[in-house]
Amino acid sequence: MAENQGPMDGVTAHLTIREGKGSEAVEFYKAAFGAEEQLRHLADDGKRIMHSHLKINGGSVMLNDDFPEYTGGISVPAGVTLHLQTDDADKWWERAVAAGATVRMPLDNQFWGDRYGQVVDPFGHHWSIGGPVTA
Repeated sequence: MAENQGPMDGVTAHLTIREGKGSEAVEFYKAAFGAEEQLRHLADDGKRIMHSHLKINGGSVMLNDDFPEYTGGISVPAGVTLHLQTDDADKWWERAVAAGATVRMPLDNQFWGDRYGQVVDPFGHHWSIGGPVTA
């Protein structure tokens, strides 16, 4: 079992921070809202945040730096990704795509121990779907 990744159910806000300012954002949320960082994974460059999990007033917020190299050179607008942590990522993924969501980041087993991918709903909102790695 991987280390505690964060919320295991429900919907969690996932902020994308532009211009490599993810670490600054974490420090701001600590100062402004008393956030406690639960974990942080850095990108291969050792600078940008791939994933940070914060606890704020008993709730979870996740964030990452923008990675335009993974999105066809397009920077993600400053905004929110709604994260669904599920018991079966494949089932949730297939249902979302069948309903009309488009794939942004293919569902796959990830280095942090989850099966994870991202879709965009027909209204332009980003959703990430995660769950346990399957055999």
